[in-house]
Formats: sequence, C-alpha cells, structure tokens
Amino acid sequence: MSLIAGVVAVQGDVAEHAEAIERACARRDRAVEIREIRDAGIVPDCDLLAMPGGESTTISRLLHAEGIAPEIDAHVAAGKPLLATCAGLIVAASDAADDRVDELGLIDVRVERNAFGRQKDSFEAALDVAGLEEPFPAVFIRAPAIDEVGDAEVLASWNGRPVAVRQGPVVGTSFHPELTPDDRIHELVFFANPAVDARRAGH
Repeated sequence: MSLIAGVVAVQGDVAEHAEAIERACARRDRAVEIREIRDAGIVPDCDLLAMPGGESTTISRLLHAEGIAPEIDAHVAAGKPLLATCAGLIVAASDAADDRVDELGLIDVRVERNAFGRQKDSFEAALDVAGLEEPFPAVFIRAPAIDEVGDAEVLASWNGRPVAVRQGPVVGTSFHPELTPDDRIHELVFFANPAVDARRAGH
C-alpha cells in the first residue's frame, strides 16, 4: 500500500519537498502518493506531512482560516511525522515572538525570525545532525534561529544556535533541506524518528 504524503501548499518549495519525499521513500522501497494541501479534509488521510517555508504570518493565517490547523494537530497527536522547515518551523513553534503569527505549538521552542539575515545573507553550511553519519549540506535563506528550547531535542546547531529540533514525531529546521539533492533529513523525519518508530511497532 502506498504512503500518502501531504505538503502544505500555501507557500514555499512545495515541488521540492514533494521530490525529496519521493526520493526518501524510494530509498526505503516505499511507494508514495503526494497530495498538496490547500484546504481542509486532506491531512486526515496523510501518513506524512511537510510544512514548507514562505511567510509565516500568511501561512499561519491560512492554516487557521481553512481549518487545516486542527487537522495538523490531530496528525501529530496520532504520532504521525511532520517536517516543518524555515517559516514552517516558526508556525510549528510554541512561541514565534511575533503577535501576527498564530502558532501551532507543536515544538516547545521560541524562534527569532530572520535571525541569520535577509535574502542576500543566504548561505550553505555543513551541519552535523544527530542521526546522520555524514554532515548535511544545509541551505539557509532568511532563516530563523531558535532562541530557547523547552522540551524539544536539539538535533543540530550552527554557531552555537539550535537550527534543527525534534519533539515527538515533529522535526523543525531553520534551513531548507528540500533545496539540495540530499534527502536524508526527510528520511530521518519520516523513517528514522524514534517516536514514529514506536508508533509503527505498536501497530
């Protein structure tokens, strides 16, 4: 049976995330069907979810306006994996440090928007990520940083600041793992996540 992977398609690198998910699933010999999420009613059918970057205030507003936010909450509560990248991390956080963002509160972190600079300050860094044997080529574009970490686990840091965190089945990254042909972050989230593995073992 094919997995169903949903990509929140409000903004951001939707096609790139879809391609990375397909590659990660292929590495695990799993067939996958990609569905773009713009309306309520799709998330409940999904085994995997990705929430790309974009503009965090716009993403959060539309998730709540369209009734998608409570479906994402239920997805995570059921132990199903979610990858939230860049602005997706801001929306998934417990504190976005911005009253315009209606956070989902899925990762117990406080996030600072654009902490690593504007578009012109974009850069790539080789990150040591917990769970990966070799450094990951992380692409930072208008990237947020994590100021405070509560119950979440830090998976990677850059210049002393956390840039990848995990809480249960949710992984959030400041960087854009979809903008590289390396799909190991997607594979880590969807297939090598202890919380997800425990759920699968219980079935």
